[in-house]
Amino acid sequence: MADAKVIPFDDDRSRGSAGSRPARRRGTAARSSGEPAAVGEVQALPGRPTAQDDVPVTQEEQPQQQPRNRGLDQRVASGLAFLRRRLTGDYDVDDFGYDEELTDQLLMSLLRPVYEKYFRVEVKGIENIPAEGGALIVANHSGTLPLDGLMMQVAVHDHHPAGRHLRLLAADLVFVLPLVNELARKLGHTLACAEDAERLLGAGELVGVMPEGFKGIGKPFGERYKLQRFGRGGFVSTALRTGTPIVPCSVVGAEEIYPMIGNARTLARLLGIPYFPLTPTFPWLGPLGAVPLPTKWTIQFGEPIPTDGYPPEAADDPMLMFNLTDQVREQIQHTLYKLLVQRRSVFF
Repeated sequence: MADAKVIPFDDDRSRGSAGSRPARRRGTAARSSGEPAAVGEVQALPGRPTAQDDVPVTQEEQPQQQPRNRGLDQRVASGLAFLRRRLTGDYDVDDFGYDEELTDQLLMSLLRPVYEKYFRVEVKGIENIPAEGGALIVANHSGTLPLDGLMMQVAVHDHHPAGRHLRLLAADLVFVLPLVNELARKLGHTLACAEDAERLLGAGELVGVMPEGFKGIGKPFGERYKLQRFGRGGFVSTALRTGTPIVPCSVVGAEEIYPMIGNARTLARLLGIPYFPLTPTFPWLGPLGAVPLPTKWTIQFGEPIPTDGYPPEAADDPMLMFNLTDQVREQIQHTLYKLLVQRRSVFF
């Protein structure tokens, strides 16, 4: 794909508003020639302002309107510039399909109200994510639908001092679903394979992975916050090969958005999906049952585990990979229990 020249987002300068005109006052108080008042005009008595007199504009109030208008003009101009670039194709997409401008200006704006108002996510330990260079964020997975990954992306994007972007490794099912495939690519998701992960980490990207996979996201409600098996430790091997730190991440609140009390396995096999969830509201209430419960979330990023001190051949050491995988898993599980003890309510 040929790289197109990207116009800076604020390239279109908004036209500033005209300078503020001095406030004018009406009424007979402005008469200095001593002429008599016209018929029907009320003369102002000394110390008694008439209803025709305007309220004087103070110097503090007058300049405040101009910055507001200028800010609105800039937002409108920027929005029009954004639309023009989308229509003309004058924007960049990387080899994985990631569209940074679309993510910043549109997709994050759609996810942010869910993050801030619905789940009211609280973020802790964001300073443990490196300000630059590659890093692998490893998190627990839960919630029946993978909303936890999206909320992690908003948390990193909005709260990290460097404004970093989190590139998630997703299951192959994501990339065969219509519309979901396109949106996932635009958001920076890519297939959960070692080759793609190494390319992203080698390029200094922040990569997120949830090793529990479908075992974690589709587990019964009775097993909530109990980590499932972390696969074969492939994420550790990838971190060792690239020498990037591993940042454990614990998410509390996602387990309760869709309490999974059953699994229609026969229907799941017919639909070609790993599980078909049965919750207290779905499918009994139809589309309304698909609305997640408004739980209160906490996302905590733990202290990074360095991997750059190991030799290159360490990535092929199964015992070392097992030990590091167990270390990451235990740290996430311990933090989950700690956050659950501190939590006073699921919803408040």
